[in-house]
Amino acid sequence: MAELVFFSGTMDCGKSTLALQLDHNHSARGRTGLTFSRNDRAGTDRLSSRLGLEVAAHEVRDDTDFWSFVVDARRHGETVDYLICDEAQFYSTTQVEQLARLVDEVEIDVFAFGITADFRSYLFPGSARLIELADRVEVLQVQALCWCGARATHNARTVDGWMVVEGAQVVVGDTGDSESEVAYEVLCRRHHMRRMTSSSARLRSTSGDGLALHLTDGPTAR
Repeated sequence: MAELVFFSGTMDCGKSTLALQLDHNHSARGRTGLTFSRNDRAGTDRLSSRLGLEVAAHEVRDDTDFWSFVVDARRHGETVDYLICDEAQFYSTTQVEQLARLVDEVEIDVFAFGITADFRSYLFPGSARLIELADRVEVLQVQALCWCGARATHNARTVDGWMVVEGAQVVVGDTGDSESEVAYEVLCRRHHMRRMTSSSARLRSTSGDGLALHLTDGPTAR
């Protein structure tokens, strides 16, 4: 039986790396798949991992129709056994429903990868629909870490190092050091609620509040 599987986690937990690995494993067994992504850090029509791996992919746009795409491919003699769908949080609910239909009516495996919640901790519409429709939701076991050392569970948007909670739901950026004004950082719930990023924590520790920071926000605090 074909399956719709949603692999989920925060940023930095290896979703794109797993997407590339799954594609390799299935193609090595003679299966043929199509790879999709949207708003990848490497640009359009790409699927990339922070480990440096990168492949060509079909860019998902607002008007992308997965059902028509696959049916047309098969009509032209292409074999399609499975789909790799990265950055699935950016897909529309209609597109997620098209993926589910391909699983049910065409017996194609769909492996979707994405983060569940945005920088405000609200579910992306695409992720919410995947959770509702998926045969399985797999939480990735590679744990991203907050700056304090605790498990990171939330995605934060930063502007010049400071966490923001207002703005458009989708703004393309990346984690870690970035030359752009807008970036993203993964935080534990405690520091997401306190809006305390690594930059603001460093500033606090060097401005005379280092002892309080250690006692309340350090990696051993629980």
